[in-house]
Amino acid sequence: MLIYKIFRAPEWQVLVDHGETTGAPIDVTDGFVHFSTAAQAAETAAKHFTAEEGLTLVALEADALGDALKWEVSRGGALFPHLYRKMQMADVLWHKPLPLVDGSHQFPEDIV
Repeated sequence: MLIYKIFRAPEWQVLVDHGETTGAPIDVTDGFVHFSTAAQAAETAAKHFTAEEGLTLVALEADALGDALKWEVSRGGALFPHLYRKMQMADVLWHKPLPLVDGSHQFPEDIV
């Protein structure tokens, strides 16, 4: 199963430049890297990245993250994937721009 992380440009650049990241400021505060499933990603973008441009959508294989990935109750009682270690560039299967068009982020067709 693929899981997804949305990065702002500076956050994505840290991963590209250093090969690993502790994530966004909220991830550092919470002590884990927040991810979303395909079904959760659009709502995550709307809730936490309203009107933000220059985002990157990153896909990872959940099973490849092993025991460091925990599924925990979050927004609306749904289970969300949380990574309890640094995210590595080697974890990334693919990344794509997440353009903002008329106020909505445009997700790739294969995950909506």
